[in-house]
Amino acid sequence: MYQGPDREQRLVEGAKKEGGLTLYTSFSTNDLGAFVGPFEKKYGIKVTSWRSSSENVLQRAVTEARARRYEVDAFETNGPELEALHREQLLQEASSPHLAGLVPNAVRPHREWVTTRFNLFVAAYNTNLVKKDELPKTWADLAHPRWKGRLGIEAYDHDWFSGVVSGLGEAEGLRLFREIVAVNGISVRKGHTLLSNLVVSGEIPLALTVYYYRPVQLKAKGAPTDWFTLEPTLARPNGIAIARRAPHPHAAMLFHDFMLSEAQEIMVKRNFIPSSARVLESLKDVPRFSVIDPKVILDEGEKWVKLYEEIIVKAAR
Repeated sequence: MYQGPDREQRLVEGAKKEGGLTLYTSFSTNDLGAFVGPFEKKYGIKVTSWRSSSENVLQRAVTEARARRYEVDAFETNGPELEALHREQLLQEASSPHLAGLVPNAVRPHREWVTTRFNLFVAAYNTNLVKKDELPKTWADLAHPRWKGRLGIEAYDHDWFSGVVSGLGEAEGLRLFREIVAVNGISVRKGHTLLSNLVVSGEIPLALTVYYYRPVQLKAKGAPTDWFTLEPTLARPNGIAIARRAPHPHAAMLFHDFMLSEAQEIMVKRNFIPSSARVLESLKDVPRFSVIDPKVILDEGEKWVKLYEEIIVKAAR
């Protein structure tokens, strides 16, 4: 929380004495190195990373805390899991001069985690199998028989589902998705990266929930894929947080600051959507989107998990 003029100097000196930090994250292995490498090079501070799904990051943190094992310094993962860590009282409030430059609502009221990037949900399609002029204009268009056996979705996107259905009107939204699955079926796969790759291979011609950055990266490499959005367009916040019992607090705070400053430009190069208002404003092809509220997902999560399982996962074929 220190805000004096020698703040960064004190952080760097403290971090060098600590020697390193431990990060729990759900960043993909390739993307993680793009952020950790420049941080280590700039400060000479070693980052030891443990990477898994956001659900596993949460589970490990809670399990270790209950066993009174305090090994982790910082978390970088999905907003709902970070909000859950806040509720478990495993995070600490942190202030930074970089908070003022972020988009509205990037900083949680409790200031125990802050949004660093947004995972924008888009639909991806195989350009060899789906013509641009046949792309759906609305969610209702997916009930057309032309999409029979051609749709795919990720297995754990109940937060996205809640936002889309609520945006369409809950009763109508639930009716529509029941119709889409009943008429055309849907293939459910675990992992957004896998889903994007299956679109490229042609196994799934049209995937409803992939993260924006992946088809952009694949298209740039020459893969037969492209993306589009349907209203409402939603994004899941990802953020950074410092563990309440961080054994290396100076290093953790230094990494926290790095993710809110220099890392924002790196995100653009990796096709992520940053939380910096200045950097985000410079991106011209990113559509307007609404941000999923992690608090709502935690409070109503059981309801939406049950509906997603019933309407999408268990009815899939």
